[in-house]
Amino acid sequence: MSVRFRIAATLAALLLTVSGVGHAVVSKVENGVERVDPFAGLRDQDRPDGDPGLNLLVIGTDTREGLTEEERRAYHLGGEGCHCADSIMVVHLSATGDRASIVSLPRDTLTALPEPAKLNAALSQGGPELMVSAVENLTDLRIDHYLEVNFVSFMRAVDAVGGVEVCTPRPLQDEKSGLDLPTGTSTLTGGEALQYARARTVDPTADFGRMQRQQRLLAALATKALATPARIPATAEALLTSVRADPGFGAQEMLDLAEILAGPHRTTIDYASVPVADRDHAHPDLGSTVLWNEREAAALFTTLKKDLPLPTPKTPTPATTHPTQPANDTLCE
Repeated sequence: MSVRFRIAATLAALLLTVSGVGHAVVSKVENGVERVDPFAGLRDQDRPDGDPGLNLLVIGTDTREGLTEEERRAYHLGGEGCHCADSIMVVHLSATGDRASIVSLPRDTLTALPEPAKLNAALSQGGPELMVSAVENLTDLRIDHYLEVNFVSFMRAVDAVGGVEVCTPRPLQDEKSGLDLPTGTSTLTGGEALQYARARTVDPTADFGRMQRQQRLLAALATKALATPARIPATAEALLTSVRADPGFGAQEMLDLAEILAGPHRTTIDYASVPVADRDHAHPDLGSTVLWNEREAAALFTTLKKDLPLPTPKTPTPATTHPTQPANDTLCE
């Protein structure tokens, strides 16, 4: 993901296909998806040119609607969400359908909306339209589809597959999220997975470590769903009934995405985060913000715009993994 996590590839995997289950699930759920048009007010001449592939903007929000009071207390979700973009991800699907690149954008990225602001504020200040515009201005990628997922859908999806496994080399404790994991392998419920995804103080990298944990959860959720096909309909429904999407992202597009990401010849899926120059840039009005490494970030998004594979990292990270690999092999740090 969504609840703070990178979800498009998981969504596709869950819509897959197991002997026609995809059409039945999508047809049932599509009417329940709330529709928003993030492109209505954007002038074509002000937007980047398209590229040979397909770009999907996936937003995880902090909306609490649908959570019970008991869940709010148990998982430290008190208060009202700001409907900010708590996680932001661009998913690029190659024109040939054999490759997907998933790039996380730091939510505290300093940008202009048009006044200086953190990127995550675009959603609350101007809705999906401003969110798309801000991401297009930063990346020079034309966004083709928009998908927004919240806390509730993520929790329900993890519970629908019976929980997900994570493996940690040391205890992880975070007072704000309530996370409390021992060393070794733990099976997380939906609420516990949300705590794992939300935690910001378990390591000195803060949001950057959190983005990697979110990517690990993406891998774990997709792996578990593929291993338990009987639970795919319930899991897909849990995800899709709490999302907002553009009108063009309909049943056929969902199935096409599923076929690309979970077809007979598994798509190569690469994960990356935007290269940054300063993770803690002090802004007089906004506090701590993130500055991108403009040269390296431009090179990253030019690679996607040209529909080319991302370069292999010199030092592989736990977040660089294929979501169909065994979770206990890829999630251990």
